[in-house]
Parts: sequence; C-alpha cells; structure tokens
Amino acid sequence: QVQLVESGGGLVQAGGSLRLSCAASGRKFSSYGMGWFRQAPGKEREFVAAVDWRDGSTYYADSAKGRFTISRDNAKNTVALQMNSLKPEDTTVYYCAAVYRPNLRDYYRPEIYDYWGQGTQVTVFS
Repeated sequence: QVQLVESGGGLVQAGGSLRLSCAASGRKFSSYGMGWFRQAPGKEREFVAAVDWRDGSTYYADSAKGRFTISRDNAKNTVALQMNSLKPEDTTVYYCAAVYRPNLRDYYRPEIYDYWGQGTQVTVFS
C-alpha cells in the first residue's frame, strides 16, 4: 500500500513558477514509476510527466516539454514537478500517481497507475 500526498500548488501569475511535491509512504518506493497528471472539470485526466523506476528516465507531454521538470528522490520517497513559464491553460488540479514496475510504453496511460494522491490546485492568472 502506498499513500501519496501532494503539496506546492497555489496561485501564480503567468510566466511564473511553481514546484509541486509528492511525498510517498510505504515500502519499495524505488520500485514505483511515478507520474504527474492533471485534470480539468469535465475533462479526462491528462498525462504531464513521469519518471522511470529503473534509471530515472523522464517522459513529458508535449505541453510540458521545455517548461516542466520531473525528478525523484528515492532516499526521501518524494517526487517533484518543477513548473516554469506557467500559462493560464496550465490551471487545473494536478495529481501525483504511482505504478509498480510498469512497462516503459505505458507511463502515459492513467489507467495503469495503482495509487493516486488527492490532488493540488494550480491556478495561473494573466
């Protein structure tokens, strides 16, 4: 069993930055692929970024490339999402998710994730 708790959301002006953090409890954190998703009201959950459990390789949605950076710290059981150059269209709830030893091709699929956090709101105003 893994519990995920996100923090770091908030209100920021367009062009600004936020750093989201996700703290995981439970064992074998290093064996979990970790992802960030976001979901606006009435829309499907959208992949943002993921970091692989094997070698720390990172994967990004096109909307996140060049602006967002995902990282993990296995010693602290945390994963972070550094978000720069934020845009109003980035406004929504962001979720941290964990999946046990996934296939590399599957990181983009929310249905493969085993555990989810409660979400943290990010609001970007122009």
